This record gives sequence, C-alpha cells and structure tokens, in this order.
Amino acid sequence: MPRYKLTVEYDGSPFVGWQRQANGLAVQQAIEEAAAPLGGARNGLRGAGRTDAGVHATGQVAHLDLPKPYRPDSVRDALNARLASHPIAIVTTEAVADDFDARFSATRRHYCYRICNRRAPAALDANRVWLVKRPLDAPAMHAAAQHLLGRHDFSTFRDSDCQAASPVRTLDRCDVTQDDDAITVRVSAQSFLHRQVRSMVGSLEHVGAGRWSAADLRAALDAADRSRCGQVAPAAGLYLVSVDY
Repeated sequence: MPRYKLTVEYDGSPFVGWQRQANGLAVQQAIEEAAAPLGGARNGLRGAGRTDAGVHATGQVAHLDLPKPYRPDSVRDALNARLASHPIAIVTTEAVADDFDARFSATRRHYCYRICNRRAPAALDANRVWLVKRPLDAPAMHAAAQHLLGRHDFSTFRDSDCQAASPVRTLDRCDVTQDDDAITVRVSAQSFLHRQVRSMVGSLEHVGAGRWSAADLRAALDAADRSRCGQVAPAAGLYLVSVDY
C-alpha cells in the first residue's frame, strides 16, 4: 500500500485542533475527507504533532496510505482541490517507505510563538498572534529562557490533561528575539508535553513584563508543580514550523 509524506500548512482558527474529534471539524478530518476520491485514507492520517484548537502550522508533517500508487504531485493537487474551502494547504507530497511514520519517526519538532507587543490591535494578524499591550523586555525573556534548556521534569508547564507517560523532556532550543513590535519565541525538542510551549511562553511573558525574574522562572521549573505556571499563552500565537526526520 503506497505511503505518502505530506507537508501541511494551515490556519488553525476554525478547527478544533489537528486530531479528529466529536465536537467539530479537525484538520485531520478535513484532509481524510479530501482523500476520499483517491480511494480514501487507509489506516487514517497520522500527524507529527497534535496541535490544539486555534494553533497553526507552516510545516506540519503527516503520512497517508492510499490503495494504489499515484504521482506525488497528483496527490498534492487532488487534495488541495478538495481542500479549497478550508484554510489548509498541502505544500509538498512525496512517496516514502512503508516504515516511515510521521509521528514516531520524528527526531525533532520546531515551534515558534508570535507576540505582537504594542497598544494598537493587530489588524492584519488577528487570531495569528498574542497581542500583549504592556511593554516587554525581550532580552530579559531570552536570558531567562536559557534556564529551560536541557533535560527537566516539566510538570510546571504540563497541562493537567496531558496523557504523556512522563513529564521529563529535553528542550534543545528556546530563543526569544524582537523585531520592532514583533517578539518571537522559537523552541525545539524531540517532543513536547501537552501545552508545554504555551505554558512556557506565558511564564516568559511575566519575565518580560517585570513581574518575574529569571530566578523566579527557574524556581517555577524546579518546583515541578503545575500551580507554579505563570499563565498559558493563547493558542493563536503558536505555530508548528517544521519537523526533522
């Protein structure tokens, strides 16, 4: 059964998340339905990251099994034609080996979080950034973020509904940069806990606003206690950027 690797871009605003759910349309469901004219998505569609409702992607990766072989560009074009009414694009499609798994073959996932730091509304980026009106100190956020690097128990930044077997993760990158009123947090790891990135960004916002010091962030991490998390940043600013294999 031919297997295809899809690189997917989407605006997560109208969806209940990546994963198919009973309470609304998911990105996964929309793509599986688009695959129906090709014979259907045998064994379903598996994505590299189960993004939450409102979270976006510029480089989500998924794999799709079809009942017979097609040219990869034909698969891409057929899916995009059926997805035209949704803010989803299949950017690239390639044939892969049967043992490729979009989720379990991944070696690193890269996310970015976008903050618009100004008093005025984000007219062109509504539902695509977190609008923070109070001034933020991006260099202070970056310096504090370095305390999160490495292997830790990230229970403080783990959602209470997280189903991962262990709260221990290794964070490879956490950089905070600023360009005028745009602040971007870039993070990389093999895997993340449920809402870990949004929880870390929400706490870094406290540092940028002067409410927390770098030592406060480190103490929150070391406590391994969900109640010590500063806040959870909104879904709108988060993007799954790319996945390494």
